Amino acid sequence: MADNPDAHAVRDAGETGFVSPAPLAKDRRSADWRDLPGRTDPLTADLSGVIGGPVGRHAVVGRSRFFTPMRAILLLAIVFLALGWFAKAPCIQQAPVGENDALGLDWSGSRQYVAMCYSDTVPLYGAERLNEGAFPYKKWWEEDAGNGQTQRRYMEYPVISGLYQYGAMTIAKSWDAVHWLPGALQVAIYFNVVAFGLALAWLVTVWASALLAGRRIWDAALIAVSPLVIVHVFTNFDPLATAFATGGLLAWSRKRPVLAGILLGLGGAAKLYPLLLLGPLLVLCLRTGRVREWSVTALTGIGAWLAVNLPIALLFPRGWAEFFRLNSERGADPDSVYNVISSFTGWTGFDGILSAGQAPTVLNAVSFLLFALVCVGIGYIALTAPRRPRLTQLCFLLVAGFLLTNKVWSPQYSLWLVPLAVLAFPHRRILLAWMTIDALVWVPRMFYYLGVSNKGLPEQWFTAAVVVRDIAVVVICALIIRQIYRPGEDLVRYGFIDDPAGGVLDQAPDAQPRWLPAWLRPRPPAESAPAHSV
Repeated sequence: MADNPDAHAVRDAGETGFVSPAPLAKDRRSADWRDLPGRTDPLTADLSGVIGGPVGRHAVVGRSRFFTPMRAILLLAIVFLALGWFAKAPCIQQAPVGENDALGLDWSGSRQYVAMCYSDTVPLYGAERLNEGAFPYKKWWEEDAGNGQTQRRYMEYPVISGLYQYGAMTIAKSWDAVHWLPGALQVAIYFNVVAFGLALAWLVTVWASALLAGRRIWDAALIAVSPLVIVHVFTNFDPLATAFATGGLLAWSRKRPVLAGILLGLGGAAKLYPLLLLGPLLVLCLRTGRVREWSVTALTGIGAWLAVNLPIALLFPRGWAEFFRLNSERGADPDSVYNVISSFTGWTGFDGILSAGQAPTVLNAVSFLLFALVCVGIGYIALTAPRRPRLTQLCFLLVAGFLLTNKVWSPQYSLWLVPLAVLAFPHRRILLAWMTIDALVWVPRMFYYLGVSNKGLPEQWFTAAVVVRDIAVVVICALIIRQIYRPGEDLVRYGFIDDPAGGVLDQAPDAQPRWLPAWLRPRPPAESAPAHSV
């Protein structure tokens, strides 16, 4: 007769006087094999002293009926989302600032910078003509082009982000029209509607990441309590993209390539980066002979992107193309490595001084070429590593490489890296240090935007902080590459665990196509120390 684990539970209960509220979990990854940070991570063990210390050696794990790890992590996420809202709340304060003491947003004294509460969603309500009830991509307006001429402007965001703003505006105006609901400026109502939807999207991001973490579900707590959540979750609309991206990875891990493609395609219609994740999938599927599954995901992803974009592109072609026009014509962003070099050296850039509306063609080409080299390097790593890299490791390297080489790194883009970093490299102290540095870049940024003449900071204070952040990201990339070539140091791989996010790649043997040359095939592993928590 086979040994019954429930019988052990009953026998132990009889010996100790304790009756288990539920039978032992059957999934070893959720109970016996679950990573317990209080036991394995020194930082968590120290912090747990506030609530009584690490879980005991004889504690029963995995049988709680209500307060499960997932619910605890989501509760932490809600707390930090609330902190994020309070951080932005000063920018929706109202005061009699208009004619005849009409109520308006109180941004007096450059409150948006001094209080460090700036959010794109607030000024975009008027700048994108949403306050007029206009449909994005159809509505246009004249704007000074900076060269003595005017130009037509349209909604500047990808389709899903633009339609999300339109939906939030519709809800805000409907709320404002109902007299018995609490009243406020429409822009304040609009911000709260946007923030509510973004909070839900971030909760989806945390939920999907927790499931992707497998036995290391508590790693997702770092996503929930990241300092970047407080600073940037309501700065722009990027949580929409992170929800689609992590949802797509979760669908792939559950061997649902069609759903994965749909979610990644929709994410690409909100921001670009979810579609980039098809690249790591391609090289890993090439290494394991699973190209057919990748083709299904890629084709459905492209189909989903087209299904969302084609109607807008056909009905309002100029409005739809505005996003691409602006991104081709904009110069180096303050956060980009190109602007950092200019800030410290006085370099005028690859294209020199450009007139208004003139595209930086050389900068565009250099940025594209550098990112292409990053892609080639990641492909080489994926194919030559002694053991197939985990999917999230390559995804982090790709997105980080994109941000480091791109001419634009808007501050909220750092949210893209948070779930990927935690899933790829779950070393809590290192990740928390990077996230804190990245979040603190917001302080010199706001005071740089305030202007030196207004008691702000010189540009170099801000760009120096950007350098520190970039170095932190590069260090994490280097450590991930080290673990790829020394898989014995990877904390995620443990016992029978291979790649929790891998889906059809999980446990798959190498099956490279014959046409791959010898120098693109796996190399023998380097000696490595046993994995330990950092």
